[in-house]
Amino acid sequence: MFSVKPMKPTFKCYLPPVQTNVKETIEPPIKKLEPKLLPGEIVVNEVNFVRKCISTESSQDDLWGKLICTNFKVSFIPQDAPPKQKSQLSHLLLGEHDIPLTCLEQVVTVNDTKGKKKVLGSNQKLKFNPTELILYCKDLRIIRFCFDEAGPESAKKVCLAIAHYSHPADLHLLFGFEYQGRRYHESKEERVNGSTPRGGLQTPIFDRPSDWDREIKRTGASEWRVCSINENYAISPSLPEYTVVPVSLADQDLKRHSLFFTDNRIPLWCWNHPNGSALVRMASICDPAQQKKIEQKVFNAITKSHPQRSDVFRYDLDKCLPNIQDIQSAFVKARQICVIDPFEESEERWLSSIENSRWLEHVRAVLKQSAEIVYCLDGKNASVILQEEEDRDLSCVVSSLVQLMLDAHYRSLIGFQSLVQKEWVMAGHRFLDRCNHLKRNDKEESPLFMLFLDCVWQIINQYPAAFEFTEVYLTVLSDSMWIPLFSTFLFNSPKQRAQHLMDFAKNKAIPQGEDQVLYFPPVWDWSQQFSTKNQTLFNNPMYIGKGAACVQNGEVKTFRRTKQKTYSSTLRGTPASLRNGLKGGEDALPRRGSLVSELKPDFSPVKDESPSERFFRDWFSQPADQQGLLIPLLMPSHVALWKLFFLRWVPEACIPKGGPITAYHKLSQLVDEIEILQSQLRQYKGPSPGTTPLPSPSGPPLDQRRMYFKASSPNDSPTPPDFLTSSFPFTPMGNLCRRTVHGTPISKFLNGARIWLSTETLANDTV
Repeated sequence: MFSVKPMKPTFKCYLPPVQTNVKETIEPPIKKLEPKLLPGEIVVNEVNFVRKCISTESSQDDLWGKLICTNFKVSFIPQDAPPKQKSQLSHLLLGEHDIPLTCLEQVVTVNDTKGKKKVLGSNQKLKFNPTELILYCKDLRIIRFCFDEAGPESAKKVCLAIAHYSHPADLHLLFGFEYQGRRYHESKEERVNGSTPRGGLQTPIFDRPSDWDREIKRTGASEWRVCSINENYAISPSLPEYTVVPVSLADQDLKRHSLFFTDNRIPLWCWNHPNGSALVRMASICDPAQQKKIEQKVFNAITKSHPQRSDVFRYDLDKCLPNIQDIQSAFVKARQICVIDPFEESEERWLSSIENSRWLEHVRAVLKQSAEIVYCLDGKNASVILQEEEDRDLSCVVSSLVQLMLDAHYRSLIGFQSLVQKEWVMAGHRFLDRCNHLKRNDKEESPLFMLFLDCVWQIINQYPAAFEFTEVYLTVLSDSMWIPLFSTFLFNSPKQRAQHLMDFAKNKAIPQGEDQVLYFPPVWDWSQQFSTKNQTLFNNPMYIGKGAACVQNGEVKTFRRTKQKTYSSTLRGTPASLRNGLKGGEDALPRRGSLVSELKPDFSPVKDESPSERFFRDWFSQPADQQGLLIPLLMPSHVALWKLFFLRWVPEACIPKGGPITAYHKLSQLVDEIEILQSQLRQYKGPSPGTTPLPSPSGPPLDQRRMYFKASSPNDSPTPPDFLTSSFPFTPMGNLCRRTVHGTPISKFLNGARIWLSTETLANDTV
């Protein structure tokens, strides 16, 4: 403390200094800009007279205000906030100009006059006074602040504070632990008065035998049982306490075999096909001497669980698919091309760059591998083992996609959330390392969950009526990875989660035995982030649910899920005009530049076709049942860039009054109108002599309607509101700032090319 050497920065030195800015003494007092703070959130440092750069060409649209660093977020409070749009996605925890500290990828300080630039880490010194701060975010935003008028020392301190607090030394320093502790105690009275099971959460967490039992019954896996040998994580630290194993395998045998698997991970049941075949995932066997013997026992047990004693196929994902470093490298390149690089090249060059990043190639490879496994389970009536060295990365991606293609339950919102909970959270995907929340090891970082969400979007893009949720939901889910207030994406394993939450409960004086979901909820409790109205943006108006009727060849047919030997010949049912459930005409457009120019079906008939080719050809030759088996088209031309994710902050890519949201707007209004009419019919009591029925004119109350956009009255104008853009419900303004952008090829391309973009993205042409 009394050393003459300069001290390393500490948390204390980041507290806001007494404001001595000369500008404040000269000018009249400005209105006080106060941040909105959550329970347990404190201001660490702040600086006034900061300019947030909005326009790339001039500063006239820039916002002036206060930049604040708290123990949760970086917050900018504009001095004169622009008039709010009539509607946009409003976050209950974050403001329009807020960035969670966990969302920061890089904190870069710049001094224009000296031509210096520095990437800041934790406890670092800054030898120059910054004139600019550039924040590179994990949700692909790039936000720039200028300190033209701010005090240089205050600017330096706020930059150091942001860098320091975005590199927490320990998991418990993440703000979620403070916030959820305060929230738990504040809401204690409400819970006592109106307690609901698991906090009212509908999504199964798979941390108890009953959740697994229900899944066994739902899939008809009669030859499988819930096993509890890993209770208290006695066998493997990375597996859940309860797993599902073949009935024929005794607990003692499993305990003995577990010693030879990586991290003692015994094989993990995922799902059962109605024909009896099972999907199982398994880690590598460490001891080569025991490998054959143990594999034989596992294979025999899985074979016995099948009604026809069918063969078991194994897929080694480490050999079949790119490794996690390749996936990370491809994602970084794709992000660079979409967000960081200026769009100065020709359109064809830009498309080639996207292709050369290899991100879409990896998306396609994962989908293709998943489709092959679907063929084994469905077409060959055989069980499948997915093998990966640790069974915690690519296994999560592939097993989830296979189930999504085969089982319509997982295409509902609750079903999809249960799938992520089962195959990612409880199966031990290392979210803490792969998301690099503590910014300790860049080599461990890899966007595997993002790869999965992109693959899901590809299937939604091809079969828009098969999913209950929208791409807005997928994007919001990807954003939630960087908000450290939920237990879902914070830990590497169920054991680590249980241990940290037990320590957390002790520190916060939470009674022992209380359900963790009550005091540290998963991300599936969406009411913490969004209002009921905003959550309706997750609902797909085109969704064909179970039992929904469709018209085919002039007859009304109803989808029924039947337990037959295979799905391929029994589950069909969309109108022939939607070939394979695709939006009409999309698969017949040629691509430009270096991409494949001819679109042929992936599995075209040949003289000596294999059984798998015949299976796929038969499937693609008939209309797809949105509630049955779904197989995505896999030619490179069919795998598109997920624009809402990669380009949502890019101003040039934003189509005013256009894009998919225009179609969503119209469809929502139609669905809402239908629901109002149905409600009125339900209220209609039937005519009685001499009376006229008076149905309710309004239908369901506003807060109970399923769609975000409400049906308008006949007198209202049919044109969409002014605030709609292709990036709705996100706000691109000021969330991406590049230095020089002049009429780029990407903007021309978005306005004119119907080749790369699907026709629905150019819906503004008809507005």
